[in-house]
Amino acid sequence: MVPVSLSTGPARSGLSVVALCFLTIVFDGYDLIVYGSAVPSLLTEPGWDMGPAQAGAIGSYALMGMLIGALAAGAITDVIGRRRTMLIGITVFSVLMIACALAPDPTTLGIARFLAGLGLGGVIPSAVALTVEYAPPRRRQLYNALMFAGYSVGGVLAAVLALAFLAEHGWRLLFAIGAAPLLIILPLAWKFLPESVGFLLAKGRDDEAAALAERYGLDLDALRLERASAAGPSGPRALFRPGSASATLLFGTTSFCGLLLVYGLNTWLPQIMRQAGYPLGSALTFLLVLNLGAIVGGIAASLLADRFGPKPVTIAAFLLATTCLLVLSQQVGTGLLMVAVAVAGLGSVGTQILINGFVAVYYPARIRATALGWSLGVGRIGAIIGPLFGGWVLAAGIGFEWNFYGFAIPALLGAVFIALIPRRRTSHSPTSSATDSSSATSANSEEAPA
Repeated sequence: MVPVSLSTGPARSGLSVVALCFLTIVFDGYDLIVYGSAVPSLLTEPGWDMGPAQAGAIGSYALMGMLIGALAAGAITDVIGRRRTMLIGITVFSVLMIACALAPDPTTLGIARFLAGLGLGGVIPSAVALTVEYAPPRRRQLYNALMFAGYSVGGVLAAVLALAFLAEHGWRLLFAIGAAPLLIILPLAWKFLPESVGFLLAKGRDDEAAALAERYGLDLDALRLERASAAGPSGPRALFRPGSASATLLFGTTSFCGLLLVYGLNTWLPQIMRQAGYPLGSALTFLLVLNLGAIVGGIAASLLADRFGPKPVTIAAFLLATTCLLVLSQQVGTGLLMVAVAVAGLGSVGTQILINGFVAVYYPARIRATALGWSLGVGRIGAIIGPLFGGWVLAAGIGFEWNFYGFAIPALLGAVFIALIPRRRTSHSPTSSATDSSSATSANSEEAPA
């Protein structure tokens, strides 16, 4: 039994939960993005004879695992709890990164990447759900952005370490570093990560729920009222009830577009820029700038989402991504190119942060993790296609600019799909103003009277 009590001791801020989820997502992002940093080296690995199409396929294997992991975790966490799911996921993806580092051939690497993806996909819905639950109600979009910025911090770490070690030490060291959570994060999460108060209430463990609520300053009465008001079907079927089905489908298709951009660009941007004539060091620098832009832009956009609501801000971010991808397809100066890459980071990774936060505040707590699992799970189909698409275009030899043309299309479609999401009806959770809104202004743009 994984201990969950944490019921005695000094008061803690919800920021400690955000910090643990942040550290987890840092290595979740690192383990995924490091593959894009390693692709130039993998393409020249002696005896492997790997081409762009095969490299794109292997890049997609981890995302296939994440598809299964995210879809399963969305429902499983509502049964076994957020904390336990996080601990299992951290262990799985860390151990499998060691297997990646030791892979003797492309087939073994692909299998290890797929299995690592199961753990990588499993932790994200729980991390988002815990962050939203423990965040101050008026700052849920911001806390979610701070936590999910860990993905791009992982991307920055992958690019920096690749710049430092790839040329001299090769790709295996980069993958081995991805196992660091076994020593850094897992012990901290085991000791300090709390269980979801909502989950404890659902399981009748009221004393533990009350102790955690007191320790972290949560409004237990509001959480109980929310659960009572939101009583009804739970699990995947609840996502497709009348009034929710269209939003559920649109969130899935929007995540499809967002994650296609995230993983397509993070996998292939260095190699695309090498094809455009930049040396390895400069090409990796573009990956660094992409993720720095995602960090700064994602947090700034989430502050705006807390004020104006996630819907208009997400639409604007997708449209910015569309514009910047078209700029990247042209022959422009290096300065403008760097700016476009940074803003594309907001429009890809940053946009997905906004989508996840939107989902988390749109649905009631009893199905929040399930909704996130659905959205991210469907989105993984786009994530799988992104690396494959980039590999196909590069293998076809039709010009690097066609990668950017292709990625601009889902960016534009993402803006359209977000615009079509209906306002949330108060019948989802009549107490949302007390317990489930990011702020009064954030909720008002998405919520209408019943």
